[in-house]
Amino acid sequence: MSTVPSFDDAAGAFLRSVHERAAAAPRTILFPEATDIRTVEAVIALGKLGSVVPVLVRRNDAPTGVVPSRSVEMIDPLTDPRTPRVVEHLLARRGAKGLSREDAERLARDPLYFADSLVALGEADGCVAGAVHTTADVLRAAIWTIGAAPGVRTVSSSFYLIVPPFRGSETEVLTFTDCAVIPDPTARQLADIAIAAAADRRRIVGDEPRVAFLSYSSMGSADGPTVSKVREAVSIVRAEAPGVIVSGELQADAALLPEIARRKAPGEGAAGTANVLVFPSLDAGNIAYKLVQRVAHGTAIGPILQGLARPCSDLSRGATSHDIVHVAAITALQAGNHARSSTAS
Repeated sequence: MSTVPSFDDAAGAFLRSVHERAAAAPRTILFPEATDIRTVEAVIALGKLGSVVPVLVRRNDAPTGVVPSRSVEMIDPLTDPRTPRVVEHLLARRGAKGLSREDAERLARDPLYFADSLVALGEADGCVAGAVHTTADVLRAAIWTIGAAPGVRTVSSSFYLIVPPFRGSETEVLTFTDCAVIPDPTARQLADIAIAAAADRRRIVGDEPRVAFLSYSSMGSADGPTVSKVREAVSIVRAEAPGVIVSGELQADAALLPEIARRKAPGEGAAGTANVLVFPSLDAGNIAYKLVQRVAHGTAIGPILQGLARPCSDLSRGATSHDIVHVAAITALQAGNHARSSTAS
């Protein structure tokens, strides 16, 4: 039941590096879906890997489900001494928007809201959920309890696609954003998405982000409302994040292939070398990542939520226990810049 993932396949080198970097400073990550067997399997595997300190959040009146061994730490929102602090935190965050004390007390006993509140209060480093909850559930809880990071207007997501060699001899990791959250982003939202994705790539992959804003046009080859939106987003990023290498608008081939970039976008810094692909809509991003996953045999890790003040990750409800293990390690790397007050034990 507690099989540790193998790092022997094409994606192994990147995933091994994620776990090794996370293990250098293990973070406490909460798992509020403790009645789900995949989550329990992942927590047991993470304990063996040592890349995070995993803690299950489970009510003692929950359906029996899977009960892990005593070696797995569990906390219960019905009896935890921090639950009153969670109630006050929820009221401080949402009371002015109509949340009653009765509703705050109810939410504080919900494992997802309890876990996210502990992250917000600095009692844990991150939370991983979504194997049971919908993306809407996970996002709502994170926004209600934690909210966006200072200066960030848009909470969004990225997938990390580990793909076979296509412009050299090495397997590559590409960031696809946004593929799960914002259906039709404005230029302002596209800029926020790109800036957040670049910042997270530095933490998660560890290389220099090279951001391409994708379109059906390359540097003025066509025009239209979505092309104008992308151009405006590029201008915002260049003004607000001048340290980020960014190009656009670019067609996908001009973003990814140097020989095409030399013809379609000469002189553009990220053209032909892009590793962060910003899609103009959720339709485009979601379709693209699934095509790469299924047709090009890419390994998709995510969605990884970005732009929150503290990390809370979403999972696909089709996630395997190994998917949960890898997302937990990525969540720990996202937490790298955040201090916290104590452990969650």
